[in-house]
Amino acid sequence: MKANSDKRANLAEAHHWFQEALKQDPNCIAFPENFSFFTDHREEFIAGAEKINGPTISTLQEWAAENDVWIVGGSVPIQNAKGAARASPKKKAGPPTITNTCVLIDPEGEIHSRYDKIHLFDVDLKADRAYRESDTVVAGKKAVVADTPWGNLGLSICYDIRFPELYRRQADKDVHVIFIPAAFTALTGKAHWDVLTRARAIENQAFVVAPAQYGKPFEGRECHGHTRIIDPWGRVLAERADGPGVVWADLMKDALEKPRAELPALKSRKPKSFWK
Repeated sequence: MKANSDKRANLAEAHHWFQEALKQDPNCIAFPENFSFFTDHREEFIAGAEKINGPTISTLQEWAAENDVWIVGGSVPIQNAKGAARASPKKKAGPPTITNTCVLIDPEGEIHSRYDKIHLFDVDLKADRAYRESDTVVAGKKAVVADTPWGNLGLSICYDIRFPELYRRQADKDVHVIFIPAAFTALTGKAHWDVLTRARAIENQAFVVAPAQYGKPFEGRECHGHTRIIDPWGRVLAERADGPGVVWADLMKDALEKPRAELPALKSRKPKSFWK
């Protein structure tokens, strides 16, 4: 997707591609980071952040329950009661209370797991610009692996991909599929997206599913795109370089169990059955 600050339009487009994805009879459908709301303006971002039961996640819960499917909700800016007051221009800005949050929703429409982005995008790219996610977002603290009927799912978001220790913690919990919804910059994406997504799959012997924003969502920001699905051997099973659309693949049991048996990458891993 190429989202912007028009939440209604973004959700309408998300629903269109959700319907297209359903044609593949999936177990799970995943969206990119900031799929329902993407802006570079601080006050607009604060005002657009939602409660956990706000319109975006409530909509995803309806879609999941109506279609008997799991949903990885990309990421959504979530604020607590204290953070809500900061949306008023009369209030002096205090410390960030908003989280960049990914939720996993089960086929009954319930929030099964929640992950708050741990590694915030605070960088100075001389060939691009400076980014300060921590100006508006507070970092999460907990690695999340969700136990589901068809495997253990690891949740992460975008810049997390550069911190392999997070995924090693997930591997210690026998993660089978790692989700990395992203809005990677075009500059860093060209240099590192391919190698980082494949490395996280290889070193943790897990599938990687990385739904990504593409194009220019607003002035001064260009996203790399290249939504992709990778198997534990590092092979790209499916990819869409640019433009909106659905990327899908069958995650086969043998593609995970074979490399784990032949080339163990984590000595502490205790083998468990896959697709329980």
